[in-house]
Amino acid sequence: MFWRYWSAMAVSQTGTAITAVALPLVAVTTLDASAFEVSLLTAAAYLAWAVIGLPAGVFTQRMPLRGTQVAMDAVRAVAIASVPVAWWLGHLTMAHLVVAALVISLANVVFDVGNQTFLPSIVSREELTARNSLVSATHSATALGGPGIGGLVVQLLGAVPTLLLDAVSFVVSAILLRGLPKASVPNTDGPAMGAMIREGWRFVTRHPVMRPLMWGATADNFANGALMAVIPVFLVRDLHASPALVGILIAADGLGSLIGAALAPWLTARLGSARALLIAAVGGAAVAMLMPVGRGVWGMVAFAVANVGFGIGVVVFSINARTHRQVTSPPELLSRVIATVRFVSWGVTPFGALLGGAVASAAGPRGGLWVACLLTLLGPAVVWFSPVRRLRDLVEPPEPRVSSAPAGSSSR
Repeated sequence: MFWRYWSAMAVSQTGTAITAVALPLVAVTTLDASAFEVSLLTAAAYLAWAVIGLPAGVFTQRMPLRGTQVAMDAVRAVAIASVPVAWWLGHLTMAHLVVAALVISLANVVFDVGNQTFLPSIVSREELTARNSLVSATHSATALGGPGIGGLVVQLLGAVPTLLLDAVSFVVSAILLRGLPKASVPNTDGPAMGAMIREGWRFVTRHPVMRPLMWGATADNFANGALMAVIPVFLVRDLHASPALVGILIAADGLGSLIGAALAPWLTARLGSARALLIAAVGGAAVAMLMPVGRGVWGMVAFAVANVGFGIGVVVFSINARTHRQVTSPPELLSRVIATVRFVSWGVTPFGALLGGAVASAAGPRGGLWVACLLTLLGPAVVWFSPVRRLRDLVEPPEPRVSSAPAGSSSR
């Protein structure tokens, strides 16, 4: 069962990694978008977390999980396929790209919360760190291979036709997920949605370890939003990279993530989960400062090295924080805990993107990239000045008090 789940995820993430290169290139090369317009595209891709991030945890608990995931794959396939169709008809606009990105973002929120909620139901508590490492390694491998493939396909076919690969990946994912058994029985009884959302919110914000990790991830994702908005414009217009090179340089993040996923279990066992997380976060942010320093070929080398180092730091942080959430949260609260963390931490991504785009429009892509890189220091600082710094492991403290609302009405 896990391997079918994993296969669906791997196929879908490969298509998404290809689109991560192709969609900004559609804006930059096909529609001649400005840096701020590209930032709007990045913002739209993450805006849904700020809009429906909190309710998504309740939706996931109250809807048939497998059927919902299949439906979200179908929505994403139609939305991304609409871009080539509009282009072939001669009606593609920047507004169409932004709307398509927003629709995909809305589907991503529901799908992602469901996916993380599903995993602990098919693997044991003892296997979670290893399985989360495999999930992260798979994401890293697709982030490594996908952009390179995407850049090459864009070079051969053009940016717009390349998006069809992502549409196909969502269809394949839906077919694979449809073969999984139902993970849970939806439950529409129990407290009102607002009460359930507040219960998940209180658990996270009162938890002495989960809370600072959430705020650290929030600062990281604000910086990531700025990076994602500025990097494609910087590579094309400052470093004059071809589409194939853009794909390779962006894929360097995937290489770092793959290394981080491979190192995470070893680092965690040797140093402790809290220390491994903190060292990786600080080191990754420090190396990120190399991104904007060079020009020409040496600029590309510096960017790639920085992207690898930053990817290592982010993924070691992510694996340990995610595993802690999954083993510490009561099963009936897990989907709402995930949704709460994602609402806060991913909900700031579009605002980081808009800031990066605004700075890049005013000071040029390199100036925007410098600001984005400096922002990566905020996440490690948040965690450093928290109780996590005094821990060896992200131990499970006494449970914080939560609402006495009948949470036992959940599906699991």
